Amino acid sequence: MKVTGQNIALLGIILRQNYFSFQGQIYQPDKDVAMGSPISGTVAEIFLQQLEKTHIKHLIDSLHVTFYTRYVDDILIVYDSTHTTHKSILQYINTIHRNVKLIPTQETNDNVSFLDLSITIKPTCLAIGLCRKPITTETTINFLSNHPLEHKLAA
Repeated sequence: MKVTGQNIALLGIILRQNYFSFQGQIYQPDKDVAMGSPISGTVAEIFLQQLEKTHIKHLIDSLHVTFYTRYVDDILIVYDSTHTTHKSILQYINTIHRNVKLIPTQETNDNVSFLDLSITIKPTCLAIGLCRKPITTETTINFLSNHPLEHKLAA
């Protein structure tokens, strides 16, 4: 879809109709989109893709970042430590937008967790295994719940 003034105006109308309830009270956020709103994922994805296009792409092109991937708001960055440091990447990303803050998880013993993966740095490759967080309950979504069918099937 082409971005036009009309599309932006329509998105503005949708975002102004942004309400949620909490403990029996109805609220309208001053800014942002309520978590769980049907449009929140789409708006966040559009925002993050634009941010990547305008601010992250040149880091990757400069070869300082050798690998970058994102799933929703979880980001994995592999960089060349002879050219940059995690502190300089963090400092740069945290100055891109006042509402975007990267909170890094550093590797420990050549291992880092990303989503449900455990990634171990070997001399010639990366070894990937499953990672279970200490708070994992090993429960699944009840098939009779009010979740989308694709979520139930994926679980």
